[in-house]
Amino acid sequence: MTIRTLQLGELAANCHIIDCGNGICAAVDIGNDPDRLLSWLEEQKYTLCAILLTHGHYDHIGGVEAVREATGAPVYIHEADAPMLQDASRNLAAHITMAPYRNVKEYVIVRDGDEITAGERVFRVLHTPGHTSGSCCFLTDDILLSGDTLFRGSMGRTDLGGNPAEMRRSLKQLASIEEDLRVYSGHGDQTTLNYEKKTNPYLRSL
Repeated sequence: MTIRTLQLGELAANCHIIDCGNGICAAVDIGNDPDRLLSWLEEQKYTLCAILLTHGHYDHIGGVEAVREATGAPVYIHEADAPMLQDASRNLAAHITMAPYRNVKEYVIVRDGDEITAGERVFRVLHTPGHTSGSCCFLTDDILLSGDTLFRGSMGRTDLGGNPAEMRRSLKQLASIEEDLRVYSGHGDQTTLNYEKKTNPYLRSL
């Protein structure tokens, strides 16, 4: 499976672009810099067919509306974080950037266990609250797109509208997965689930 990662926006959040076959791709989180992503898609001759959002913080959604408007790709977000798409205070845009935030006008609500079909690929929604109440991971084949729930050697913050007890439950949920998945998170380098089970202090302490 081909995955390309661009670091976008003021906080260099990862935008993971997943090949879905036949020149179609899906993007997971678009922090900002929409023109950079759109130019890359044009250069690679990709058609964007889905925008999957792991949560509603500005550094993961800042460029979504411009890309949605340009491509027509549907936007998917968990119902608990959907209000953040239209609230610059709740999504922290007012605290992160001086640039105006563009509300996301159209989106599709998802819930735990839902499946999103993008080209030849299916993404399963894992609701993993803790960083935010609507934080999600997306699972496709042996790939876990973990957003700001699980990082290489760390976990997401819980002091920006999150909940430590929910984060602990979500990390337990991920640690219970038996397969050794490749993990692509919202910030930093990729890793594997087995490596995190062995070395990540937040998983080891569960």
